[in-house]
Amino acid sequence: MVSEFQALKGNARINLMRRFNSRFPSFYSQFVSSDIQGENLRLAYKMNQLRRAVIEFKDERGKTNLAFAWRNDSYLLSDLFGITTAFNLEIHNVNLYGQIHTPYLAFVHFVLSRQQKPLSRSLCSNIERAIFEALSNNFAVEELLSSEFNLHGRIPDAKAEFYIDPVFHLPAILVEAEHQPAFLYQVMFAIWQEDLTVITMNVISRRKRTRLILYLLGPDKSMLPEYLGNRIAASLQQRLNAEGPL
Repeated sequence: MVSEFQALKGNARINLMRRFNSRFPSFYSQFVSSDIQGENLRLAYKMNQLRRAVIEFKDERGKTNLAFAWRNDSYLLSDLFGITTAFNLEIHNVNLYGQIHTPYLAFVHFVLSRQQKPLSRSLCSNIERAIFEALSNNFAVEELLSSEFNLHGRIPDAKAEFYIDPVFHLPAILVEAEHQPAFLYQVMFAIWQEDLTVITMNVISRRKRTRLILYLLGPDKSMLPEYLGNRIAASLQQRLNAEGPL
């Protein structure tokens, strides 16, 4: 499988890469490194061969890299961030590359550790199993987390603001609040409830505050007009500020 992909040379590989990149926003070819583009193409090729999600772990510099590839849906990040929270993993970095045209694939690259160490082989196996179970609807992430975290508590200072990014020319929602253990999961769960699909994201943590910039597609993977984006951002903020289920 890997050897077949590596055997692609010259024009065949260039043409495949061009078709693959055309499914992403225009900034993908401009700003994403050729190494990452090649890695995502390899993951897509492997996913197509296996006909299932691809999950790979690799230790590097005292941490563990988790690469994930599968179809992008509004619930996907809720499941992934829920699982990283449930396993008490520290996220040092996360990059998401989502397509805006069919087949709407998502490629997520995490840099993780637990207790300042790389993840053990058995822990990686458990995480992989949990992800597959969640994707198969056999594993209720929220039920597992609710016993450890107050998922229905308020995030009173959470703010959500919609805008059109002037560089990427994509609709985006900025979410900012004081950091708490399940914050990323709570935001992604609220995003799912609004039927939004995140295609790329930036996470910035400073002085106990976390800022998320989420570039996204609207319901049914549509482009969000400004009036609807503002309405959704207000609803998202209300979900995060309110007591009770998100």
